[in-house]
Amino acid sequence: MFTGIITGVGRIADLHPLGSSLDHGRRLTIEAPPGYLDDVALGDSIAHNGACMTVTTIDTAASRFTIDVSAESLSKTTGLAEAGHRVNLEKALRANDRLGGHIVSGHVDGVGQVTVFERVGESWELRVLAPPGLAKYLAYKGSVAINGVSLTVNRIEDRPDGCEFSINLIPHTVQNTTLGDLRAGSAVNLEIDTVARYVERMLGAAPSQN
Repeated sequence: MFTGIITGVGRIADLHPLGSSLDHGRRLTIEAPPGYLDDVALGDSIAHNGACMTVTTIDTAASRFTIDVSAESLSKTTGLAEAGHRVNLEKALRANDRLGGHIVSGHVDGVGQVTVFERVGESWELRVLAPPGLAKYLAYKGSVAINGVSLTVNRIEDRPDGCEFSINLIPHTVQNTTLGDLRAGSAVNLEIDTVARYVERMLGAAPSQN
């Protein structure tokens, strides 16, 4: 479980295939900020651009660790298949931590496309086109995670090809996450609000048979 508050920005230092076919995933070596791994142990969960992965090896002295990403995860996410790519990192939530963002599971629901990323005053406007299947989960002033970052939706527009929603990014967010690397056309990982997921399930559930 996560909150969408990024605790560090890492870099994919290396990647190796776990097999010879497309059915195999890849092992990623992640370079973390200095000191980031001091409280991390083997088997811990860390979200990478919003995708929860398990730490498989650690080299604390070199500030590096590895994760194994399955072919299924690679096909359902973006930003985890290219050496040199920067990634947002968040360690799993502890029971006594502050819930500064919103409840994030680390399970990517879909990949969206940036349509606009431009400066407006002291901030930046980010517009993302979400797949049609996620449209019903996006609401004005609702929460969404973009590449693992907890954000608030400022505007939504339903379109034939999906739902375009707008986010306002303050300078702190741009400077301390990888969202500042985005451009129009960039692909991003999206996770809908957990509460919206359960509301949709409850409203859509078939009545019980007596």
